[in-house]
Amino acid sequence: MNWFTGIVVYLLIWWTALFAVLPVGTRPDAEGDLEAGGWRGAPRNPRLGLKLVATTLVAAVIWLGVYAVVESDWLSFRSGWLALPEN
Repeated sequence: MNWFTGIVVYLLIWWTALFAVLPVGTRPDAEGDLEAGGWRGAPRNPRLGLKLVATTLVAAVIWLGVYAVVESDWLSFRSGWLALPEN
């Protein structure tokens, strides 16, 4: 995996992890203060900074696993049972 492919794979994993982490720990505001710009059901304290850090850490761990599988011979299309037939 070259550096460009690694960055693209990391970004894809990061966005997927972000959507998985966003709903964790959110509690909706039951009343919703319209004068302050809040709506009923909107998160009272979304803690986005903490979720961005958690997303980055989770994505890094998943990316390391993907990198290990891609760089090893565990899953290879060049040799083994997944190899493409030669013409």
